[in-house]
Amino acid sequence: MSRIAPLEPPYAADIQQQFDRIMRGAPPLMLFRVMAGHARAWEKFRGGSLLDRGPLSLREREIVIDRTCALNRCEYEWGVHVRAFGQAAELTEKQVRATVLSDAADACWSPAEQAMIAAVDALHARSTLSEAEFVALSAHYNADRILEIIQLCGFYRTVSYLANALALPLEEGAARFPR
Repeated sequence: MSRIAPLEPPYAADIQQQFDRIMRGAPPLMLFRVMAGHARAWEKFRGGSLLDRGPLSLREREIVIDRTCALNRCEYEWGVHVRAFGQAAELTEKQVRATVLSDAADACWSPAEQAMIAAVDALHARSTLSEAEFVALSAHYNADRILEIIQLCGFYRTVSYLANALALPLEEGAARFPR
């Protein structure tokens, strides 16, 4: 059980509408149920505006999210994303494993994906990009997409902090970290 109790159904009408919009009719995740029980935290969480698709492809978005969650040892969110979006993002089993177990140079990634993963790794390790890392990223991504990559890293680091610190139980059916 979570360290902070989640909302239990039935939910207030406005909360149910927000869950429906985010989850597209599926039951709300434990993380959302915990956050929605605290109006300010829920508003700030949703205010991050990164729960939509944005300028990255689904594949690019999921690589950034999966890698960020893996680096933060957040099996909860990694598993939710791999289960919900991995197949639609056309991530192979090897690539899913690589988000946890390999580095950016793994041959399973395209050159653009390698530059993106190297940027995720740098942001995680140093909270910045070197000039060389930024140039490599810029060779494949425009400014809007680079900003989205950086913001996704920050947002999903926060999501990882929340899921890990609240000791959220893993969602039923979610993927598990490869061993």
